[in-house]
Amino acid sequence: MNIPNDLKFTKDHEWIKVDSKIGTIGVTDFAQGELGDVIYIDITASDNVSQGDSCGTIEAVKTVSDIFAPVSGKIVEINSSINDNPASVNKDPYGEGWIIKIELSNPSELDALLTPEQYKEQVGA
Repeated sequence: MNIPNDLKFTKDHEWIKVDSKIGTIGVTDFAQGELGDVIYIDITASDNVSQGDSCGTIEAVKTVSDIFAPVSGKIVEINSSINDNPASVNKDPYGEGWIIKIELSNPSELDALLTPEQYKEQVGA
């Protein structure tokens, strides 16, 4: 299981990588493995989200799960290519399989997220 050291994680298996004030967000390698083959992503949030809010769903062969915003802010980009190729979430969850980008409104919220070590402990890696 791949858990990169340069990311923060939620207990609900989302990851975030922040560059300046923009956070790239996706689901973890653990989550995509548990979900199985991803077939569709639906981002339902409009412009602004609050930390912990559902901003969409990820549909897999096994189930449908919510995608929760790890931080508050404005959605500035949605990875439209994942709807044409949802398998990228399974093949490259930390790269081509990213889901949304958010401009952080409160960077201190990152402090409430899990470190890679804490996330490894949560998933038993």
